[in-house]
Amino acid sequence: MKFTKMHGLGNDFILIDYFADGQPELDFPSLAVQMCDRFRGIGGDGLILILPSARADARMRIFNSDGSEPEMCGNGIRCFAKYLYDRGLVQSNLLQIETLRGILTVQLHTSDNIVESVVVDMGEPILQPDLIPTTGSGERIVDYPLAVEGQEVRVTAISMGNPHCIIFAADAAAVDLSTLGPKLELHPFFPRLTNVEFVQVLDKNDVIMRVWERGAGPTLACGTGACATLVACVLNGKTERKARVRLPGGDLYIEWAEDNHLYMTGPATEVFWGETIFI
Repeated sequence: MKFTKMHGLGNDFILIDYFADGQPELDFPSLAVQMCDRFRGIGGDGLILILPSARADARMRIFNSDGSEPEMCGNGIRCFAKYLYDRGLVQSNLLQIETLRGILTVQLHTSDNIVESVVVDMGEPILQPDLIPTTGSGERIVDYPLAVEGQEVRVTAISMGNPHCIIFAADAAAVDLSTLGPKLELHPFFPRLTNVEFVQVLDKNDVIMRVWERGAGPTLACGTGACATLVACVLNGKTERKARVRLPGGDLYIEWAEDNHLYMTGPATEVFWGETIFI
């Protein structure tokens, strides 16, 4: 099986191209677990399938390292778009990509026919509690007191096609991510589990974010999480509608535009390609 390893700010993926001939149809959840294993496999936060689409330029499916299939991945779609363009599968700098979130528009910035950065229209944030989904009521879950093993945590819940729980912290680096992350991911308040972001606001246009990803654990970056973070910052009166989100793997630039869409700008990098056999 041929594959390509890529990353977006250190959030890394194994891509399998189903435009190419000879790629086998397999049990993709199990394959993701095997291939993403950093000790017995190739290693990655997720497995991405590059598929033909009847509705768009291509269709993206992604499986987390635990085999679960999320609705979308911001860093993954940038890698996906760069692969399509650099391999000549598309010729335009403006792409339509089909995902479980819907069809998303992607703008490529290139130099010498190589993609240097990618702007993704991530769509509108979902704020209605039952659609995120949460078990909460009312119009929005903003600065909501949530009991976590006897302690109160103030959370803001947002969906970017996948659920996010944002918590503001005075020092994001000091948060015990490996303890709090899974407790919030698996909290019954989130019936489909959730991604968890811990956010430190530096000023009106600059924040630090650390993430515990649903189905993957701690990662170096999360594109949908960065978008959800900006929305949470605006709803809590902490930033303007455009900001740099500093992640452990690097920076993303997020804008919540007047059309109510989130626009994410960031890089994608190819690491290596190869061929392997998994049974």
